Amino acid sequence: MGGMNRALIVIDVQESFRARPLWEQIANPEIAEPVNRLVRLARANGDLVVWVLHTEPGSGGVFDPAQGHVRLLDELEQPRSGEPVLHKTSHNAFTTTHLQQLLTEAGVRELTVCGIRTEQCVETTTRVGSDLGYRMVFVTDATTTNPIGDLSADAIIERTEAVLRDRFARISTVAEREAELGASEA
Repeated sequence: MGGMNRALIVIDVQESFRARPLWEQIANPEIAEPVNRLVRLARANGDLVVWVLHTEPGSGGVFDPAQGHVRLLDELEQPRSGEPVLHKTSHNAFTTTHLQQLLTEAGVRELTVCGIRTEQCVETTTRVGSDLGYRMVFVTDATTTNPIGDLSADAIIERTEAVLRDRFARISTVAEREAELGASEA
């Protein structure tokens, strides 16, 4: 465990999204690459890495575990021994999991969040985490989303940064995190 008491929460970077036609409109189909950089950085620093998958059991859709899509994207770094993999049914990673208990037991005070989708599960987790007293770091370029109605994905991402900044989280980029925490060349 890192002396800094940090954890990286990887949220819903799962094949369920790629199994939908909507994937063709996703802002960053290469989302695994920046997430992998954060995972390698966290591991190099001895930080806890927590993997979260969204499930909708019994729904018959792409988030129903019975359909086989509720698994991490194939090109993602895969969880190592000792890295928890949590299954959630709510938008945030706390309410329907034992995430908070895990973090408390590990002495974690700061959470770095990334994943799919920027304004939905990642933002909601950020808000709840902030309200629970965690220092939150929102790494925008390691998130991605889709257009909603007349809003482009870029507009949604920009809005998410604006509403989270300095209220719920520190907004960061993968490169900034690497500069801060010392990226080891893999």
